[in-house]
Amino acid sequence: MTNIGQKTEFEHNTDPLEDELEIENRIKNLMWTVSGNYQLDVKLDVASFRKSKYISLYDAVKQGAFARFFDKEQFAMYIVKKVYYGAEEAQLMNLAQICVDAASYKKVAAERPGVPRIRKKAFEAILDYDFGKMTQSFIGRVKICLMRQALTGNLTAEKKILDTADEVRRLEEAQDTMEIIKTVDHLYNTVIDKSFVKKHGDLEHVLAVTFEDLKEFDWKDLLEEDMYEDLLEQYLEQVGNQVTSFDEMQEEEALEQQKKKSGQRVILLDEEAVAKVYGYIELTYGRSYLNPLEQKRINHRLCTGAHADCSLYYTDGVLENTVRVNAQYVNAKKQADKNRLVYHNSKTLSRRNIEIMTDNLRRSLMLRNEIDYVKSDYGQIVPDRLWRVGRADAGKLFMKACKQNSSEFVVDILMDASGSQRDRQGQVALQAFIISEALSNVGIPHRVMSFCSFWDYTVMQRFREYDENRSANRKIFEYTTSSNNRDGLAIRAAGDTLYQREEENKILIVLSDGRPNDVIVNRPGSRNPKPYHGDYAVSDTAFEVRKLRNMGIFVLGVFAGKEHDLAAEKKIFGKDFAYIRDINSFSNVVCLYLKKLLEW
Repeated sequence: MTNIGQKTEFEHNTDPLEDELEIENRIKNLMWTVSGNYQLDVKLDVASFRKSKYISLYDAVKQGAFARFFDKEQFAMYIVKKVYYGAEEAQLMNLAQICVDAASYKKVAAERPGVPRIRKKAFEAILDYDFGKMTQSFIGRVKICLMRQALTGNLTAEKKILDTADEVRRLEEAQDTMEIIKTVDHLYNTVIDKSFVKKHGDLEHVLAVTFEDLKEFDWKDLLEEDMYEDLLEQYLEQVGNQVTSFDEMQEEEALEQQKKKSGQRVILLDEEAVAKVYGYIELTYGRSYLNPLEQKRINHRLCTGAHADCSLYYTDGVLENTVRVNAQYVNAKKQADKNRLVYHNSKTLSRRNIEIMTDNLRRSLMLRNEIDYVKSDYGQIVPDRLWRVGRADAGKLFMKACKQNSSEFVVDILMDASGSQRDRQGQVALQAFIISEALSNVGIPHRVMSFCSFWDYTVMQRFREYDENRSANRKIFEYTTSSNNRDGLAIRAAGDTLYQREEENKILIVLSDGRPNDVIVNRPGSRNPKPYHGDYAVSDTAFEVRKLRNMGIFVLGVFAGKEHDLAAEKKIFGKDFAYIRDINSFSNVVCLYLKKLLEW
């Protein structure tokens, strides 16, 4: 057994080429020694060892100590439940780290005399490398205060920081995990987000979240890119590892979390990460129905301007084009069942909406096909006008039969499938299904697609093609939501295909919540486009809508979001949008617009 009070090989080996696997094994051995649990399996940050061996060593000590003296799983579950209710993950994690350190340090130091020395060396390294980053957040400044106190014995800072540091230090006497949880929760609610309790509830309310609730949540945006399988379990494991870290990488994540909240998130990717992301896209959304050359041509043509460095990905969905059965597949199947249940529970109302829309569309199409007769220079002769020949201006002696307008129609239905639609998945799917059923009943060709964005990919999922029979409509219930939404690019892509149709009258119906918002990814050699959120994203989406209208495509926005987003929806679609407050009124509202177009 290693004596942490003695100098070890760690402290003598400075070879930068030392095998990383060997380093990882040594760190694990130290962690196992402290914890007494050789079954404990965690992800170790070998890269931080290159930065400072003492940071990695002390992280290993804390991992072992926390696992030994407290319940790591219980604490990680609390963090997960807090994030589920909207807590800023990075800020919460920073707070958890300093509390875990306070609770674990004295206990392990009492048994391992070498720990105080390793801790001081780690703190010195952190202050050297990350001081500037730590000053950018309140918890970072508390961390600085605690580190300086550990190094010099002095505790000087503004009163609010000192008060917070004192509350953290009281955890040195903590005897169980719940004491740590209560302190973290209290400090988060009082110094990070004072409105949390009012908006989401107190600790008791947070802890009452069930595992079933958690499984329904989309955790993938919070995971590292190599951790996408079995999302909740992976996230729990990730949290358990991170709470014992002191590496200031988390401070950068705190800033990213703030940017994400305001829609300004920019992510850097190298070539390896780009390849991983494409593999994740296939796993999550299903294989593309386009070959690589077709995808490349489309991206070259459409991904320009505000959408430069973005990519379009066309798929029939993870349930139709599965790479393998994984957590994403299972979740998609569960959501499809839920969507079908929404339809089943409102079958009578839904069928009534379909009937109303079908009848209205059919009457409008009949009006268009009515035959009218007009005087003409050719056509069927009118006998009672022949007397005029040779006696007066003969005028028009014929009647010509003509239809008011016999031109054909084609419709695209485009559903916003971003995470902001999560609470309305069943309703959005039902709305699209009702429209699709009515269009099928009157023989109007139409396509149904959804869109969402992950990293730099805007995923266009196809549920039915224009000329498929009515049975294809059932696939609409496979609609599921995730990630972000780059509305402008999605509308551009849908309009591009629609424009190429032979039908004279083309209609695009967009089901959205009026909140375009996307992550920005900097790929190797990218031009770093502006953050796609707020007024910029709304203006771009409105521009794409206007462009389609100038091309002769009619565009209708169907809005089912929150009332405070109505202004953005109006800016995007102008007067041509329908505000759906209740599924009862859905068919009537949408029909008014479609009738206007069909009878125009």
